[in-house]
Amino acid sequence: MNIALNLIAMKTIVRKEVIRVMRIWVQTIVPPAITMTLYFIIFGNLIGRRIGTMDGFDYMQYIAPGLIMMSVITNSYGNVVSSFFGAKFGRHVEEMLVAPMSNATIIIGHVAGGVMRGMLVGVLVTIIALFFTKLEIRHPFITISVVLLSSVVFSLAGFINAVFAKKFDDISIIPTFVLTPLTYLGGVFYSISLLPEFWQLASRANPILYMVNAFRYGILGTSDIDIGTAYAILFVFIIGLFVMCQQLMSRGVGIRE
Repeated sequence: MNIALNLIAMKTIVRKEVIRVMRIWVQTIVPPAITMTLYFIIFGNLIGRRIGTMDGFDYMQYIAPGLIMMSVITNSYGNVVSSFFGAKFGRHVEEMLVAPMSNATIIIGHVAGGVMRGMLVGVLVTIIALFFTKLEIRHPFITISVVLLSSVVFSLAGFINAVFAKKFDDISIIPTFVLTPLTYLGGVFYSISLLPEFWQLASRANPILYMVNAFRYGILGTSDIDIGTAYAILFVFIIGLFVMCQQLMSRGVGIRE
């Protein structure tokens, strides 16, 4: 298939995603900023005073990387699942399917939109965090690469959710009953070293734990897990989810049915 045509198609999808996010910024950008501000006030400021320090850092400083990552994860996922399901619901996904573009182009274009929104919200939450605590990036490459790769992982996961979704309620089931619990149990608000040994082992089955801790290591220089393991898990999930997206698109699951 013509590479030039695919590049034009991808640019068009990404442009559509950017315009969509910026057009409804009151829904896509403002709510996460307000939510994270409340987290910083309630958990960091009010509760944090009683907790004191965590792994040698002020509690507000300790949870800041986790809250930034949480906002990136939820917004990357939410953008793709709502956008692609909207394309299915509006029936204009069929135009993409008959256009001279590959399935990979459709997937990558929507994932790029999810990453864009995730990173935009992440930057905004980081700015908000700086009003509450001091953050110094110890390892810039790790910080940037981990947040980008994590955003890609959950953008791909959101795409899969959108493919299977048949009604609007279906796009909220996974975020509510799977993504949110895994995020809260992913070491955002605590170090797993505080948990009993059994629950430490159970926590290590949560992929979000590795993303949050790797990002925290990039900023603060402290982590509960091995950074190499975190990168390995990220790449495995990206490859696995992308292949799954390709298979679903090729078979027409949720699209040609």
